[in-house]
Amino acid sequence: MTAPAAIVVQDLTRRFGTFTAVDRVGFEVGRGEIFGYLGANGAGKSTTIRMLCGLLAPTEGDAIVAGHRISTSPEQVKRSIGYMSQRFSLYPELTVRHNLEFFGGAYGMSGSSLRQGIASVLEQVDLVSQVDQSTGQLPGGMRQRVALACAILHKPGIIFLDEPTAGVDPVARRRFWALIRSLAASGTVFVTTHYMDEAEYCDRVGLMVAGRLPALDTPAGLKTRFVPGRIWVVRGPGLRGEDARARLLALPGAVEVQTLGAGLRVRVAAQAPTDAAAIQAALSGPVSIDEDEATLEDVFLAVVDANAQAAGASRAFGGAT
Repeated sequence: MTAPAAIVVQDLTRRFGTFTAVDRVGFEVGRGEIFGYLGANGAGKSTTIRMLCGLLAPTEGDAIVAGHRISTSPEQVKRSIGYMSQRFSLYPELTVRHNLEFFGGAYGMSGSSLRQGIASVLEQVDLVSQVDQSTGQLPGGMRQRVALACAILHKPGIIFLDEPTAGVDPVARRRFWALIRSLAASGTVFVTTHYMDEAEYCDRVGLMVAGRLPALDTPAGLKTRFVPGRIWVVRGPGLRGEDARARLLALPGAVEVQTLGAGLRVRVAAQAPTDAAAIQAALSGPVSIDEDEATLEDVFLAVVDANAQAAGASRAFGGAT
């Protein structure tokens, strides 16, 4: 028998006055999965995660998190999960140890259980030597690890991470994602981010646009669906003018041409005959041509564009869908 999903979301909606921040969102997250929630700032990611954590009541719809309904049992949801908020939520004047003791106490931990839990989690996030330092004096990447340690101290089965690497340097981001992958070995991780490269680490990715969830799949599945065809990167002199772009757009099956540094990135339809030789023949002068892969940034732009076109068509027909 298939194990029940860790999270089941059913038509989840949240309105603030006349503004709809989350609009009839529905999905499931499996146990042991790293589920990425991707979108621009203001897309509805944080509002969704706050509802799923029992911190914000939905206007409509419902969700089951760790076996508890957020509409009727928000306190049980809170006790069953770990949550790391988008904003730094620790006490900067306290040491790492004292922050962990405070949050452990909030989860009902005490005595030897709390001491052992703190020792274990400090080892897990590699902060043993910083345990007696003031949290506010630590670099941003280390502070994020302290926040993560507080969220996982009570060993929850589901961990919610809201923009966990916002504002930290690339090295700290990679290190943090190594921690996230290790956490998924014993639980479920739900992570929101607007960094497209980070979403590549997720088992599945949901793309939020204007409060809705128009796309949900594995990273590879999203690329196949929304960015079909082949992509070529062209580098060489004389590519910055409109003439080179126009020549490439005139090729059979050309979908779009983007600027990439001093070169151009060309996407052609899946069945189009255009290849490297055709691109070379269309341009004057020596160029280098390399095949490239679609990225989740390509996917996101395609989804946003499709959403904008659908919204424009809806307005043109008086709001009909």
